[in-house]
Amino acid sequence: MAEKKLTKKINWAKKRKRIKSKLGVRGAHPRLVVYRSNLHIYAQVIDDNENKTLVSSSSNDKLLANSIEKANGKIEASTIVGKDLGAKLKSGKIDKIVFDRNGYKYHGRVKALADAVREAGIQF
Repeated sequence: MAEKKLTKKINWAKKRKRIKSKLGVRGAHPRLVVYRSNLHIYAQVIDDNENKTLVSSSSNDKLLANSIEKANGKIEASTIVGKDLGAKLKSGKIDKIVFDRNGYKYHGRVKALADAVREAGIQF
């Protein structure tokens, strides 16, 4: 059983590396990275040229706690996080980013977060 778990982790790491190489990470635009756990979703915008996190948001934030408690599920919570991140990006005058789904399939919570960021006027 442990071998299967190790193989899944290795395959996921390979997929992450493959996706990251196709993104052209050291580009002119910051990168939006998504991490998804069983309970929460985390998103941060990274400037790879300076190795700095510009903006971050998560379903674990204390500022979003009231609205996330009222959410009907994880997808709705991801939408709230995406809207918050989009607002922070707009206030930081960032309008174009590269989306890094971090090896996750583009559906469900990851898609909800990306769509909410797009609705805020950020281009991918």
